[in-house]
Amino acid sequence: MSGVRFITPPPGLEPLDAFELTAVAGADGLYSLASVERPEVRLFTIDAEVHLPGYSPELPDDRAAELGIGSAEEAMLLAVVTPSREGSTVNLLAPVIVNRATGAALQLVLDDDALPVRAELSALARA
Repeated sequence: MSGVRFITPPPGLEPLDAFELTAVAGADGLYSLASVERPEVRLFTIDAEVHLPGYSPELPDDRAAELGIGSAEEAMLLAVVTPSREGSTVNLLAPVIVNRATGAALQLVLDDDALPVRAELSALARA
């Protein structure tokens, strides 16, 4: 997958909606998500299927319809990673969902107080 177009710009990145999703060489399931309009705006994301087994937030039917997703297999679930010297964290509260076929995407802010915005990635990998 390459081109990703958010149906609504991700929170905090308005008005940017066109991004390139690029696999990071040598790091299975790690991607760079860079703005087409402003390439210096870049996020790192991980494929939840690869790195976060058991993490499967529910995509509401109306949002799935907006993305053109009819089944779980059609969706790629990504979590935004924030790297730091102290250790990387991952945002479990606002995953990015991408239609694998069309590249249509959205960042879904979940209504679940149990999911952290900054979960320690190393702790999740051990779980």
